[in-house]
Amino acid sequence: MAVAQTNKKKKRRRKESLEHKARRIGVALAVFFAVLAADELGLLASLFGTTGAVYASFVLFLVPYAIAGHDVLQKAWGNIRHGKVFDENFLMAVATIGAFAMVLFPQTEPHMAEGAAVMLFYQVGEIFQAYAVGKSRKSIAAMMDIAPDFANVERDGGLAQVGPDEVAVGDVIVVKPGERVPIDGVILEGTTQLDTAALTGESVPRHAEAGDEVISGCINMTGVLRVRTTKPFGESTVSRILELVENASEKKARTENFITRFARVYTPAVTGAAALLAVGGGLLTGAWADWILRGLTFLVVSCPCALVISVPLSFFGGIGGASQIGVLVKGSNYLEALSEVDTVVFDKTGTLTNGTFDVVAVHPADGVREDELLELAAHAESFSDHPIAASVRRAYGTQVDQARVGDAAEESGHGVCARVDGREVLVGNAKLMAAHSVDAPACDVVGTILHVATDGRYLGHMVIADTVKDDAAQTIGDLHAAGVRRCVMLTGDREEVAAAVAAQLGLDEYHAQLLPADKVERVETLLADEEGHHKLAFVGDGINDAPVLTRADVGIAMGAMGSDAAIEAADVVLMDDKPSNIARAMRLARKTMGIVWQNIVFALAVKLVILVLAALGVASMWLAVFGDVGVAIIAILNAMRAMKV
Repeated sequence: MAVAQTNKKKKRRRKESLEHKARRIGVALAVFFAVLAADELGLLASLFGTTGAVYASFVLFLVPYAIAGHDVLQKAWGNIRHGKVFDENFLMAVATIGAFAMVLFPQTEPHMAEGAAVMLFYQVGEIFQAYAVGKSRKSIAAMMDIAPDFANVERDGGLAQVGPDEVAVGDVIVVKPGERVPIDGVILEGTTQLDTAALTGESVPRHAEAGDEVISGCINMTGVLRVRTTKPFGESTVSRILELVENASEKKARTENFITRFARVYTPAVTGAAALLAVGGGLLTGAWADWILRGLTFLVVSCPCALVISVPLSFFGGIGGASQIGVLVKGSNYLEALSEVDTVVFDKTGTLTNGTFDVVAVHPADGVREDELLELAAHAESFSDHPIAASVRRAYGTQVDQARVGDAAEESGHGVCARVDGREVLVGNAKLMAAHSVDAPACDVVGTILHVATDGRYLGHMVIADTVKDDAAQTIGDLHAAGVRRCVMLTGDREEVAAAVAAQLGLDEYHAQLLPADKVERVETLLADEEGHHKLAFVGDGINDAPVLTRADVGIAMGAMGSDAAIEAADVVLMDDKPSNIARAMRLARKTMGIVWQNIVFALAVKLVILVLAALGVASMWLAVFGDVGVAIIAILNAMRAMKV
């Protein structure tokens, strides 16, 4: 609750500050253009004479300059006092004060208008930057709103409203329609539709009923739920997401770190170059006013704002865009690495497959109906808790009448034997059939074969298998289309099962019957094959995948159903468990990196040209304004494209 309120207050303060600054700059612009119009129309000259008009314009242009730039001057002075001299505030202060100081050279054209304009348009660029940052924060800030404010806990026969962090594991909470689920748990009573859009990006509500797990941050849309909590608030899904979001900006990409280091060297270097240009040219030619103006113009255009602002903004926009589709990237360094991936390695169970058993084929014997086979098998398995038995009952799809069943017994490792409607029914593998002298034919379909017989007569068989996720095949195709060279599957499953899944999905290679240590070894081998900047990504969901997720260049975890250990070890988390979002995130990462390099090349190229022109005395102060503020605004607009998914 405190986290949510703090973030809302910060958001409100940021908005008020931006609105106040926009009003202030608006007033300064109005005054500036009024003074500029009076000067250009000759009103000042008619009132004060030619010489007096210069000093009048000096005083009048100081008004919008002071309104717009007083905070820049304060920051520059404060930084100088603390030993942090060379930044954009220092460059703006020196260049603009220098432009006003040109009034001391009567033989030169005055440049007060340019000095005021530089400060004004720099501040307009700052407002534009603040707006762009706010825009890019929007999707990530929306994540901060998923923090629940309270939990309704059952205590002493009633409901007590407490902070989520006060709820213990095992407590029963009540979630009413319209409220957020405050803590992860299992539904005890109730049926509802859950809005998971803030977590997964999925617009379609999810059905939930008694026995289903629910994760914190979802919105309960319809029915009242009683939920038994399974985690403390600090370890719940919503807390993990907030932690990931808050820490994402701390992990910078190589490109972002390079720009930061570049700016630290670049700014003092160009300041020195501008001083050398002004002093050196003045000493050589004696035309001090001309060379000082060149130095000031050089200073204005050299400001690295376009790079310092647009590069982090591009990464921030990319991370925000990914969050819109339910993909959490833990930092811009991982976004950059994701853009360079050319090998994707998948775990099978729970990643490419659903991780649950289902009946994938029913083959009745001659004269036996499919529904009859399923009915007998479901009733015989009605007392078993085994996942295979549960899959048979799901395939039957009708309520089992346990009154029809008697003498049910499991034969460990083989199957079950029960009496259904007075008949002996066997459901199990070929060994069970052989033990009861029943002939069971082989089946070519890959999976667990469940034979059914009654009173010694063979009725047919079913194939039980872990089903492939609906979007798994699309994922492999999309990854290849996105430029991924190899898609590899690692699994501890049997060779024939792995081969069938690999063929069905169109994987480039697979490796079966692997232990967790074998997976790490196999990933090490694949990593050794990578060349240059190419990276390897591993996608997994289980606790045994954590070592491999850590070892890969980019670890991608299935978030909604994945284990805590896998999510903690991963660099990227898929909140909706859809592997198809990997390709979307990869395309977004590559788009973001493309935008980053577009801004770097564009900003440096334009600045270099204008810097040369400034040194030659060709570039005016107005061109310098475009080289600084204009380039920054164009770069910011380009950076905002990273947010569009």
